[in-house]
Amino acid sequence: MEALFKESPHPDENQRLQLSKQLGLHPRQVKFWFQNRRTQIKAIQERHENSVLKTEMDKLRDENKVLRETLKSPSCPNCGFTTTTTSGKESITAATEEQRLRVENATLKTEVEKLRSIIGKSPHGTSPNTSSCSPPGNINYQENRSSFDFNTGIFGLEKSRVKDTVNIALNELIKMATHRGPLWVPSYETGREILNYDEYTKEFCNENYYHKMQPNKSIEASRDSAIIFVDLLWLVRSFMDANRWQELFPCLISNASTVDVICNGEGENGDGAIYLMFAEIQMLTPMVATREMYFFRHCKKVSTNQWAIVDVSIDVDNIDASSQKCRKRPSGCIIEDKSNGHCKVTWMEHIECQKIPIHSLYRPIVNTGLAFGARHWICTLQQQCERLVFHVATNVPVKDSSGVDTLAGRKSILTLSQRMSWSFCRAIGGSRRILWKKIVSKTGDDIRVSLRNNLNEQGEPLGTILSAVSSVWLPLSHHALFDFLRDENRRNEWDIMSNGSTVQSTVNLAKGQDRGNAVTVMDMKAEVQSVWVLQDSCTNAYESMVVYAPVDIKGMQSVMTGCDSSKIPVLPSGFAIISDGIESRPFVITSTRHDEKSTDGGSLLTVAFQILISNSTSAELSMDSVDSVNALISCTLQNIKRSLHCED
Repeated sequence: MEALFKESPHPDENQRLQLSKQLGLHPRQVKFWFQNRRTQIKAIQERHENSVLKTEMDKLRDENKVLRETLKSPSCPNCGFTTTTTSGKESITAATEEQRLRVENATLKTEVEKLRSIIGKSPHGTSPNTSSCSPPGNINYQENRSSFDFNTGIFGLEKSRVKDTVNIALNELIKMATHRGPLWVPSYETGREILNYDEYTKEFCNENYYHKMQPNKSIEASRDSAIIFVDLLWLVRSFMDANRWQELFPCLISNASTVDVICNGEGENGDGAIYLMFAEIQMLTPMVATREMYFFRHCKKVSTNQWAIVDVSIDVDNIDASSQKCRKRPSGCIIEDKSNGHCKVTWMEHIECQKIPIHSLYRPIVNTGLAFGARHWICTLQQQCERLVFHVATNVPVKDSSGVDTLAGRKSILTLSQRMSWSFCRAIGGSRRILWKKIVSKTGDDIRVSLRNNLNEQGEPLGTILSAVSSVWLPLSHHALFDFLRDENRRNEWDIMSNGSTVQSTVNLAKGQDRGNAVTVMDMKAEVQSVWVLQDSCTNAYESMVVYAPVDIKGMQSVMTGCDSSKIPVLPSGFAIISDGIESRPFVITSTRHDEKSTDGGSLLTVAFQILISNSTSAELSMDSVDSVNALISCTLQNIKRSLHCED
């Protein structure tokens, strides 16, 4: 396997199948070995690079310390940078180098913690090279097997204990998904179901050891269901593949990976499979920290037309402490095959989280369990599956597919817009991988900024990228705000870049039944030149997004003919919108939609801009860049509030 890896780090399915036959392994074990091997090589390279950078930053830190002591200048209350009348450039350099040091140290610390938890802490009685995530240099036949083939895994858990736990969790999930009162009680105020915890304790807690309540932790429990146009077995396989699972929930999952395979299951659909997985769950704002958690995922065929996907966490001593702040009690979904390619999905989300401070804007929606609850997951799944259906559809009405002559062109544009939205979601969350710096806007709103370097990612411009995000509350319904922001006829009211230009839609592609789910290409015609903008608007009952990016006209024209869009660079900006979580408050401005509930409150709007500040990957954050992005966000928010008559 090592020899093949040196020749081809990404073997195709036929190569993996041939290798599995030669070694007597399951193809999935071979697949995960190559995935883990690539991850190990990348981690070692990054650790080496970070070590070199850390040494360089130590020297710069000492120089900057001397510089700051020499300048003795006050700190600006708006941006936090050192200011001076005579040596402003040197001061900014000192501050940005210090920030770069913190970024590299944070990255290095995260890498060390992750590697220590996965490959560095083997249980007593086992060798590091018995893990499927062993470090390079200890490759042998046993390493290619799951660490749970030796009864204890990389976290010191017995295989029998894991199987017992997931079986208990599966039984609980089925009961929680099917039982009604008195276990679930309807809320007369919101209509949502609320878990009766006293009944839950009587039913489950006496027999399940993982239900012991931890101090300083809160419980979130919710369930929801929907009929979704999707193939049952395709959905099951997507849940068991970390990459496909992440692609299904780009707004919710910042990062996901399969850590180990406990059991491969039976048949091509893996009936009975058990995986140890890691996930980082996010909101589309840096103001709310992501939730990191390890859990076991188990898929099981429970009847002829019904499958279950269950997640459950087990307390482990040698896992990164930050990843144990949130634990999954039995959660997941029951997928029931209906007629004509539809499935009924019943979602259960049951989380135990450590109590942490939450920004006041997001406190209601997080504390009520709506932010990470079942409704959020089921609405996102429904929207993404609908998008996939429209992506492959060959019978889309002409009115829903204007400006593109071929199916290949339509698919190519939809693929590009989807990549753009995924990139947007990854860039604006509260992950530890992103070091956000807080500044204050001219309007008094908080703005978070961060720098990142794109060295070789073909999907976006190469160089130094500045991200700036701000979240505010507005007394508008979720859908009213979304309809305003996606409307090309009103774009001049808020978009500074299009001010004075004539905005005309040249391409309009539907990607869902709701009229708001669409991809458009807009031509902004100014006196000097035209600019094309690709826009992806998405909406469901929980949240909405309007994501856009300027695109090269010649490159976009080739995409419209059906050419490959993977190398078209896009740097998305946009908006993420959710209800504020206060469901009983009557809203001030109503939407024109007839199905809009009159009990909705205001909305939480996240505004995000990404700007390429330099083609060099070693550029530093300057006061000019800070001032520019501050003005951009402040003016955009002022324009939105003015247009919607909610400036106060």
